Amino acid sequence: MLKKNKLKDKRFKRKIGIRKKISGTPQRPRLTVFRSLKYLYVQVIDDVNGVTLVSASSLEKEIKGDKGSNKNKDSAVKVGSLIAERALAKGIEQVVFDRNGYRFHGKIKALADAARDKGLKF
Repeated sequence: MLKKNKLKDKRFKRKIGIRKKISGTPQRPRLTVFRSLKYLYVQVIDDVNGVTLVSASSLEKEIKGDKGSNKNKDSAVKVGSLIAERALAKGIEQVVFDRNGYRFHGKIKALADAARDKGLKF
């Protein structure tokens, strides 16, 4: 762990604590979020088999092609609805939400709410 970046260290510790408690199964995979400075990445992962089932990000043409910034809550809502549509198309209705150490606030909350609105249960 880096000693220079205290915020990164705190998120890393929260991430480890969360990952000890949750795991994705074939019946209920894990929906994990990664937030970079520019983009948002979301995956639905089966941890038992070690397979990524569905993924979406704010880099994709469907989201990036729209006018506006890819850093705001609007793009998070679009990514959340896109991941929910793809998961439901694959037959995945229930997931375990892994916020990956980020606070459930802002873009993370907007993404989760959009996925729930589209029919994903967690």
